[in-house]
Amino acid sequence: MKQGMKKWQLFDGTALKLIAMAAMVLDHVGDNFFPDQLWMRVLGRTAMPIFAFCIAEGLCHTHDKRRYLGRMLLVALLSEIPFDLVTSGEILEFVHQNILFTFSWAILGLLFGEGILRRGKGKGRVLLAGALLVFFLLASVPLGLDYNMLAVSLIAVFYLLREKALWLRTLAAAAVHALLRNVGIYWFGLLGFLPIALYNGRRGKGLKWLFYVFYPGHLLLIYLLRRLV
Repeated sequence: MKQGMKKWQLFDGTALKLIAMAAMVLDHVGDNFFPDQLWMRVLGRTAMPIFAFCIAEGLCHTHDKRRYLGRMLLVALLSEIPFDLVTSGEILEFVHQNILFTFSWAILGLLFGEGILRRGKGKGRVLLAGALLVFFLLASVPLGLDYNMLAVSLIAVFYLLREKALWLRTLAAAAVHALLRNVGIYWFGLLGFLPIALYNGRRGKGLKWLFYVFYPGHLLLIYLLRRLV
């Protein structure tokens, strides 16, 4: 049975990141240059669930969770200007923040929750950690974080169920996605859980800094190309 399942485990962590990056580029290019090509936006919906899974996996396997958060937050800050230029045409605006801030917010909430569980005593610590998670979920909306509650929820589900079987983690996260984003083309985000289900548990070649450089870089390139055309 396990041998039969292994032949379907096609993707390591690096492959998942590359799939998500390709979907993200399709989405952003379609949004900015080919708004009539709906298929590009449809495929682009698959990027966020895959990224959420990769963030949770990264948090599970990193040797220094605080450093992981710091790295994410640093690149979020560097990405905000190109993100704002693409989304609003302004150098800086504070209504809509890029997805790396959302990822950072989710990681921060999970680290706070773990701190409460580690240092607290009795059943009250579980309730307090749960209440804190709810706060981080709800606060993501007024903070203007991209994908707000959906992204935070998916990362939390993937991370909190990290000891469970991959199929259970994937189904649970897909159910959350269906609950929170079930309008129009957002339904197609569920397709992003297919490559996640084919994850083989290996991190791959790493390319740790690839996404961190690629994310602000591709946004800046899109903005410059849009100015030219």
